[in-house]
Amino acid sequence: MLNLKTLAAGATLAVASLGAFAQATTAPVTPRVDAREANQQKRIDAGVASGQLTARETNRLDKQQARIASTDAKDKADGKVTAKERRQLNRMQNRASANIHRQKHDAQTAPVAPKA
Repeated sequence: MLNLKTLAAGATLAVASLGAFAQATTAPVTPRVDAREANQQKRIDAGVASGQLTARETNRLDKQQARIASTDAKDKADGKVTAKERRQLNRMQNRASANIHRQKHDAQTAPVAPKA
């Protein structure tokens, strides 16, 4: 009788842990979105380092990147990123990319500190 109870308890725990494991491994991923976010942040950082972006432009571009990251997190929260959500993220990133290019190549520049 004791072995039967132990077996039943073990089987119950095994089934319960499989369900939790399966849920943890099915979290949605958006590798293209994540890669573009990282690339665009590098472009912004390069613009700051070279003086092509002013503090105001940088702040605006960083806020835009934060909105994209927030939308991405919200889309992932329900467990599935739909095709419509991916298209929206792609459009947002396209706009951000164009804004980065436009701001880096306009006439405004930030003063670059002299190297000591």
